[in-house]
Amino acid sequence: MRKKLIGVAALAAALPLLASCGGGHADAHAGEEAAEESAGHGGEIVISGEEARRAGIAVETVRPGEFHGVVAVGGKILEAQGDERTIVSPADGVVTLSASVAEGARVGAGRTLATVSASRVQGGSAWQRAKVAYEAARRDYERAKKLVADKIVAEKEFNAIESAYADARLAFESVDADASGAAAVSSPIGGYVKAALVKDGDYVTAGQPLLSVTQNRRLYLRADVPVRYYGSLAAVSSATFRPSYADSTFALGECGGRLVAVGRGTGATPGYIPVTFEFDNGPAFVSGAYADVWLATARRSGVLTLPVGALTEEQGAFFVYVQADSTCYVKREVRLGETDGRRVEVKSGLKAGERVVTRGAIRVRLASAANVIPAHTHNH
Repeated sequence: MRKKLIGVAALAAALPLLASCGGGHADAHAGEEAAEESAGHGGEIVISGEEARRAGIAVETVRPGEFHGVVAVGGKILEAQGDERTIVSPADGVVTLSASVAEGARVGAGRTLATVSASRVQGGSAWQRAKVAYEAARRDYERAKKLVADKIVAEKEFNAIESAYADARLAFESVDADASGAAAVSSPIGGYVKAALVKDGDYVTAGQPLLSVTQNRRLYLRADVPVRYYGSLAAVSSATFRPSYADSTFALGECGGRLVAVGRGTGATPGYIPVTFEFDNGPAFVSGAYADVWLATARRSGVLTLPVGALTEEQGAFFVYVQADSTCYVKREVRLGETDGRRVEVKSGLKAGERVVTRGAIRVRLASAANVIPAHTHNH
């Protein structure tokens, strides 16, 4: 069988080819003899340790271990409950948004985000109306306080006037206002502006949502599970997921994640049961993004697994590169089982104790294809 000798021409830079799987340099005839002696090692690819290091090739010893069942579904990243506040208008009027209010802008607790003014609206602003009511109640109270001592005003009547004054004062103090009499709208929490729900200059009514602010500390991962997998949900405890915009797969356990709830019926999407996890936010996550989700179910032992990066695919078949010795690699077809997006079960094609290329497999594949050295013949 022919033997493939790989040089750095396929990896990074031109370096001398190794003569055989045993390594070392020899004269032409010694190389021929080594090639002939290795006829039983068909398809071997020879890469020195230095070449492998330069190409970023790494290997892992395959050992049986614990894995788990997997349910692969779609999902979405959402804002966590309690991390978001909707800010409403305190009064009727025309809204003016602060110049720095934009989606994604950082805001501090108590910072004014907008003002609502009714100075040009019939009836005036809430602040103006509250001020008029407060001043009238204060005058009634001060007058009644003098008369009750002379028994001109009954004690019961005075108590009612005093209560009305206290209510008017509280109502007035609860409405913030700037010099123009506009009611200020401030953020109750520190965080980020998630959305502006109105435009500058819109007329709004009391209680109408103006802005939403999020602290952005925790997120939800909602997995939408087809109802046919309902029987497997009792064993679900964790998951891995890959956002639609990312190449990396994340494990919830590494993100401070926990299972929040497993639905008992179909949710907003007919035919799908929601399974919700909560996890720590970070720079890699975008709320509202879709994701591939792998739910971990019942654990199994004695399973051979590899990182998904160890695999190469050709016409629907999967292959790995097994390290025969310190400088030799052999291409091997494998049959796969379940995957959690990070590791994949190997059902056949490998044995425990074999060493497999887990990083740089594509480099070995490309080098092999580009540097096939024809087997030597003695026809001169």
